[in-house]
Amino acid sequence: MAATLDSLDQRLIALLKVNARLPVVALAKSLGCARSTVQLRLKALEDKGVITGYTVSAKASQQDSTIRAMVLISSDSKTEYDVINGLRRRHEIVKLYSISGRYDLCAILTTESTHELDAVIDKIRAIKGVLDTFSTIVLSTKLDRPE
Repeated sequence: MAATLDSLDQRLIALLKVNARLPVVALAKSLGCARSTVQLRLKALEDKGVITGYTVSAKASQQDSTIRAMVLISSDSKTEYDVINGLRRRHEIVKLYSISGRYDLCAILTTESTHELDAVIDKIRAIKGVLDTFSTIVLSTKLDRPE
């Protein structure tokens, strides 16, 4: 059963998504409530499993040469389970989403070069049940908030 969040909880979570390291005093000031209220809300949200952890996101260095790409994948519905299992075996795939529309899956992957990217896409296309792919390279990140 999903926890029902009131406006204050929703605003608190939104602030933490932008910066999970904000001090409780700063959160309270932004929300217009007492520090003790924020502490109690955080504890309750953690206890309910709404907040499952806090994280640090490190900025990639300017010299980071990792190639990031999105590969949209159309698959035969009869073999989609096998396609997903085949994709899970590829260490280059860091996220895999089920999507709606012309394509069935969206794989987010990283490689060290475009040559390696090309080889991985060829291996994805070779998975039994993959009907079509559409690939695009990520040029830069304009916004990256935790989910």
